[in-house]
Amino acid sequence: MNNWQLKTPVAFIIFKRSHTTERVFEAIRQAKPPKLFVIADGPRADHPGEAEKCEAARAIIERVDWDCEVIKNYAPTNLGCKQRVSSGIDWVFNTVEEAIILEDDCLPHPTFFRFCEELLEKYRYDERIMMISGLNILGQWKPDIQSYHFAYYGSIWGWASWRRAWRYYDVNMELWSKPETKERLRDIICDIKQYLNREKDFDHVYYGRIDTWDYQWDLARFLQSGLSVVPSENLISNIGFDRDGTRTIEDTKGFSKISLFPMLFPLREPYTMTVDRDYSYFYYKKAWTYSLKERISGKIRKLFLSRNQI
Repeated sequence: MNNWQLKTPVAFIIFKRSHTTERVFEAIRQAKPPKLFVIADGPRADHPGEAEKCEAARAIIERVDWDCEVIKNYAPTNLGCKQRVSSGIDWVFNTVEEAIILEDDCLPHPTFFRFCEELLEKYRYDERIMMISGLNILGQWKPDIQSYHFAYYGSIWGWASWRRAWRYYDVNMELWSKPETKERLRDIICDIKQYLNREKDFDHVYYGRIDTWDYQWDLARFLQSGLSVVPSENLISNIGFDRDGTRTIEDTKGFSKISLFPMLFPLREPYTMTVDRDYSYFYYKKAWTYSLKERISGKIRKLFLSRNQI
């Protein structure tokens, strides 16, 4: 690592959480990217004090003290998660061919940047690969034999990609209305329970029940049979589980407790360039299924919240 220097642009997505923004910024500062894109959403008019919080988060960007071109895309008013993040990433990939992307609550291990950069270069022209993930939701997966593997599931908690892959992204998921799309998804996933889980979430996004941008990216990759690179050991810690989180208010799954590990170099290639379906199954079980105890606790929380809102 001593002689290595990051050359890849980094995109940093921020909003109003200066306490997490500062920690992730410091990790970026240690990596010293030559170009830093900053995507910021604006305050909501009906949230008192939010304008000051947004300004505090943006002020952290002014601390750049290394040789770096800082390019800002700050929304004056609130666009929401779906439109702000998607339009911001569009802007990044309209400007550069590839980038490493971090949100304000995704704290990377220092080796995350080199891991992304080496694989961005290795798979730059390989249309089969659409994303490089930093998160391994299981913590570790076969680290004794390889540095990474391939999966259809890839997390956006610290990731990297190319313009050539992002061009398939559609924030409105127009293809989801076509029966052929669902047939294609079912064939790719090859597991009815996992398919029904994805179908439910894609429906929620398509019909506007969830204000988000990332399920659209999942669908885009699925429909291209696009693979994600997943590290054999986790490189990202989510530090954003608190009341200020948009979708990470409560950590019921223990995601914030997944251990961080250093990536060792040189990277050890996987034996084959195929989907690791065992990893995908355990990913699905950890991320998207709930025990009876978790379901009961969830219903109690919803009942408690609904009563408090009356």
